[in-house]
Amino acid sequence: VCIHRVRSCSSIRFIKSKYVCVFDKSALKFSDQQRLFRTSAVSCGQIVQFKLSDIGEGITEVTVKEWYIKEGDSVSQFDSICEVQSDKASVTITSRYDGVIRKLHYSIDDIAFVGKPLVDIEIDASKGVAAEEDVVETPPMSHDEHTHQEIKGHKTLATPAVRRLAMENNIKLSEVVGTGKDNRILKEDILNYLAKQTGAILPLSPKAEIIPPLPKSETVPAAPKDKARKIPTPISRPIVFSGKDKTEPVTGFQKAMVKTMSAALKIPHFGYCDEIDLTQLVQLREELKPLAEVRGVKLSFMPFFIKAASLGLLQYPILNASLDENCQNVTYKAAHNIGVAMDTEQGLIVPNVKNVQVCSVFDIASELNRLQSLGSAGQLGTSDLTGGTFTLSNIGTIGGTYAKPVILPPEVAIGALGKIQVLPRFNGKGEVFKAQIMNVSWSADHRIIDGATMARFSNLWKSYLENPASMLLDLK
Repeated sequence: VCIHRVRSCSSIRFIKSKYVCVFDKSALKFSDQQRLFRTSAVSCGQIVQFKLSDIGEGITEVTVKEWYIKEGDSVSQFDSICEVQSDKASVTITSRYDGVIRKLHYSIDDIAFVGKPLVDIEIDASKGVAAEEDVVETPPMSHDEHTHQEIKGHKTLATPAVRRLAMENNIKLSEVVGTGKDNRILKEDILNYLAKQTGAILPLSPKAEIIPPLPKSETVPAAPKDKARKIPTPISRPIVFSGKDKTEPVTGFQKAMVKTMSAALKIPHFGYCDEIDLTQLVQLREELKPLAEVRGVKLSFMPFFIKAASLGLLQYPILNASLDENCQNVTYKAAHNIGVAMDTEQGLIVPNVKNVQVCSVFDIASELNRLQSLGSAGQLGTSDLTGGTFTLSNIGTIGGTYAKPVILPPEVAIGALGKIQVLPRFNGKGEVFKAQIMNVSWSADHRIIDGATMARFSNLWKSYLENPASMLLDLK
């Protein structure tokens, strides 16, 4: 065919010619999935539909919270594309390709579905495409689709943070054995693999740099002990009255709460309450706070509560167990992954501190600081929010004293901590003194835990907190 001029309009090609030597009708046949010519006259690249892959935990849809790129931007492999939020956690999606973003399929707060296109990326055709079925110009393939988590044909489950850690240390994920659910590769697996290669002992999480104590002349003056106690004030918000009903879908963490609490209330709960005298612990914390601040860590009471709970769970492992759906088997968890309920703008979330049984109070405080920072920013990962074995909820930060906490399945126990109050109490001589009193409310699964076990655990936990020096005898 001798073509004098080729003009394109939309997706249909019109051929205008003054001279046509050979004409074949079959040359004009084309389908919606396959084109005769490229739509771009400038670039010879291929358009790849980058699909949202399975991020685990049975999640089928997510909410797009933020785009890190826009149409026309260039991206490289492992560059962040967007942040999505499921009913379990926030996840950062990274690019699998080097190329140019040509189309965003969703806007902010849209619902994106697993397996559906997220963005269109134009890549260099000469470099090839890892997944042929993702190319717009080619018809759909019959074989299974690849995802951006596959490496050389081997499907490897790992979060973007884990993949980036592996890339920074030149580790191939296909060589790492995953210990998570469905052989998912965790951060600990990467660190353990790296330790075997180098012979180094690496921490499970980044620790704050230890800074030597400041000279006495530069130390921060201690607050006066007679300083008035802070009284929580109610938060007032501007009231907007529209006079119309408003209907909103249940999404994000609120959707997770609906599912979890519906399952939780099928468990027969029983409650147990007590009060704790924290006078000695309050004094101890005041002494340790400056030391922790020098190391860059904020020390609250919660690390002591968590560590005391872990010491108690060593004596009463039934409280760190789980019961299967048919109530036929009880699994005693080796790790003490103690969850801490947090009130955030996204709703109630319960991240957990992993392996408390081998952590010091300072380690727990450092990890809590990290979880609280990520929780406030809405950036907690799935690994932070799953795997809990026991939970503590500190309602005292808002102002409550007693509560009736609901167990988070598959856990079997939970505790709610009230505010610390200065109240009059009697000593052994009958003299009145000022005591720092906190109330605790426990809930337990009455199918496998009886009241006596819960009471004995609570008494042991109470003894550690009322006499914090006794914890030294059992610390690991």
